[in-house]
Amino acid sequence: MLAIAAAVAFALALLLDLTTTTLGDSITAGTLTTIGLLLVALHLAGVGTGARSFNFRRRSRR
Repeated sequence: MLAIAAAVAFALALLLDLTTTTLGDSITAGTLTTIGLLLVALHLAGVGTGARSFNFRRRSRR
């Protein structure tokens, strides 16, 4: 899901850059690119996958 959001952010950044427009003073193509990179990094880190890999109970082998 984060990768899809990153792709949308990159697409909006590309459109804003090609048309040389802004969405206000604070939202520019550079801002959307930074948001896209953050979302890609979170996706690659495994955030939002729903799977938990931590096992707090250790099984003893006997």
